[in-house]
Order: sequence, then C-alpha cells, then structure tokens
Amino acid sequence: MVIGERTRAGQQNTIRWLGNTILNKLGSYLIEMDMRDLTSGFRAMRRSVMLEFVHLLPNKMSWPTTSALAFGKSGYHVRFEPIHVAPRVTGKSAQKLLRNGFRFTGIILRITTLFAPMRVFFPVSVMMLMLGLLSFCISYFYTDAGRLYIPNSAVMLFVGAVVIFMFGLLAEQIAGLRFARREQPETR
Repeated sequence: MVIGERTRAGQQNTIRWLGNTILNKLGSYLIEMDMRDLTSGFRAMRRSVMLEFVHLLPNKMSWPTTSALAFGKSGYHVRFEPIHVAPRVTGKSAQKLLRNGFRFTGIILRITTLFAPMRVFFPVSVMMLMLGLLSFCISYFYTDAGRLYIPNSAVMLFVGAVVIFMFGLLAEQIAGLRFARREQPETR
C-alpha cells in the first residue's frame, strides 16, 4: 500500500493537524509501525490484498484509517509518499473534530485488538496495577501505622488488572488462531 502523506501546509488548520498527529502517534504505537498520515484518502493498493480486509471496513469515511492499520498489522508493506495538497478553496470539511476524533481512536483500538490485543490490554492492566499499588501505599503510610489495611479500591484495582491481563492473553490466543487458520492452504 502506498499512502499520500500530506504536509502540515496541506492540513486545514493547526487544531486539525494536531488532532491528526495525535491519531498518527497512537496508531504508530499500537501497531508498532510508523504511520505518518492515517487519515489521508489518497492511496493505492493491490485489489487482491484489499479484499482480505473488506469485512473490516466501515461504511463511513474512516476506511482509510482501517485499511492502513489492517495492512500494517498484517505484515504488508505500507509506504508513505509526500504529496502536495492545495488548500481547500470552497466548501467545508465534513469531518467534525471531536466526534470523528473519538471515532478514529475507537477504530484504531478496534483494529489493534483484532491483530495485536496485548498492545491495548497490557498497558491498561499495568496502569490499573500501578493505581492499586498507589492506593495501597497511600493507605499504608497515611493511616494507622503498624496495621495492615488494604483498601477496597486497591483490591478492586488489583483484581481488575489481573482480569484485564487475562482477557488480553485470551484475545491474543484468539487472534493467533485466526491468523494461523487464515495462513493455512485449504485441503479440499
């Protein structure tokens, strides 16, 4: 897949550029590949490869993000080529900054959990574990000294961290089985 990478001058305004940069960084972290312009619709790909991911594509405008993430996480080569985009002369973008920003974040998380679930579940689990440890330390050092007291919040956060981590492992196994089955040739 080749994607046309817009420069900052090609973005409509600074806020939209900042939003796209945040989405690109999140997508890059989650799929472990440098994604420089996830929302650019100017792209070329092989039809045969794209047909593998048609079932993942949404009906709305976010198909460029979904296709780029799916290609990248499946091991296909994704290349970005700089392009010059003229500023919009007439009309207004149909994209709503906050609503679509949250939707794109959801798409990035959904595609990542399909292909590499632990990239989502593990950080959440670690964060909950750290919050549980912080809750325990605060109660231990700032309440009655000499008495072991584990607050309910610490217990809930510890248990939640373990449960989320286990869900991540389960999701990782399911994703692995799905890809192992897809890679095997049919024996009929």
